[in-house]
Amino acid sequence: MKIRISREMRNRILETFFLIVDVLSGSLLLGYFINPPSASNLFIIPCIIFAASLVMTVRVWFDPDRVRASQSDAMLDLAGRTLSAMSEGLNANSAQKVCDLLLPATDTIAVAITDADHILGYSGANKELNPTWAPIRTQATHNVIESGEMQVLYTAEEIGFPERRNVINAAIIVPLIVSDNVVGTLKFYYPHARKVTATQQSIASGFADLLSSQIAAWKFKDQKKLATSMELKALQSQINPHFLFNTINTISSFIRTDPAKARVLLREFATFYRRTLEDASDLIPLYREVDQTSRYLQFEIARFGEDRLQLSCDIPDDLAGLLVPAFMIQPLVENSVKHAMPATGTLHIAIKASRVNDDDLSIDVSDDGVGMSEESRSTIKKKKESTGLGIAVRNINDRMKGYYGPESHMHVESEEGVGTTITLLLKHGCTPREHEDGE
Repeated sequence: MKIRISREMRNRILETFFLIVDVLSGSLLLGYFINPPSASNLFIIPCIIFAASLVMTVRVWFDPDRVRASQSDAMLDLAGRTLSAMSEGLNANSAQKVCDLLLPATDTIAVAITDADHILGYSGANKELNPTWAPIRTQATHNVIESGEMQVLYTAEEIGFPERRNVINAAIIVPLIVSDNVVGTLKFYYPHARKVTATQQSIASGFADLLSSQIAAWKFKDQKKLATSMELKALQSQINPHFLFNTINTISSFIRTDPAKARVLLREFATFYRRTLEDASDLIPLYREVDQTSRYLQFEIARFGEDRLQLSCDIPDDLAGLLVPAFMIQPLVENSVKHAMPATGTLHIAIKASRVNDDDLSIDVSDDGVGMSEESRSTIKKKKESTGLGIAVRNINDRMKGYYGPESHMHVESEEGVGTTITLLLKHGCTPREHEDGE
């Protein structure tokens, strides 16, 4: 069997071999210096061996492939740390982190990042003259922002300093471009022009592209989050006219027949809509989401009667305080009332929360109503309506995956004449999360 040895492994073997020869021949030479041999040729042979072995060691050590591999590893590691620093998008904090990372890894004496108007981050020489949020001063930076093209500058005058500086006398300025728009610049500063090599230009250009890509990715993520949030606000703020009028009529009827119950319903109705508008927090306790859903169902029970609609909740105490995205359960219960109510008899709706694999949270919303066809069941998550259940289901899916990852999902089981169960699986949903309560 033929054994293949990689170039890197071969170099390590050779390096070890030549180092051993260097040590042995060097030790022999040291012994000859202490006790010179009678025959001179005995001294020359180890000298030749030592010199040849030393040359080979240096050659192996500075093998071009090895040097390039080492440089590549260093750049990849730096790129990874830079991407991590930019996880929150382009701002003063992330820009300063990136400047601090790039300065020791390049031949620069200063690194700066700007947006289209201000300095966001600066490391290195003249840092005290370039504080965060100071306006951009150099004409060269303005030119790059306007043109969208990299500029290499070999004098302080070309950079646009008001007077010649002895510290910074050359620069590379690269635009940060997102969707064909210049959103900022990456600037490498040097003490003299000879430091501005092709390698440095390539590094500056490469990291500018990397930062631009990360800014674009963050903007896309932020826009998606904003769109999802706007959908949530639309769901929270929309008052279904039928529900509104039906509830008002129900309360009005109780004013004549049961004034005490009418007062309770009116107070709960005010609380319901206040909470609907207040629960704009990203995360709220599970018990609060269930309470709001129960409050909604009070009005439907008052309208249809307890013999037509009932709700049961099974929320263990140790799960009640877990933080979940707001407005995830109520739309599903509303859908049961609207579409699952049988012609006669009682519609039972149940909300249940449980742990899965100790770390995941499962929330079931089930009913024993009319159920749905297989076609309806398979397309419920694909609805594209801009209101009602379509936007609600899509919003719930988007927010689940946004908070808990792509493995989180909604599962729908239904059988005509038997009922429907919708399961929300929140991966790591039992993990404590930070939240600022608006109450």
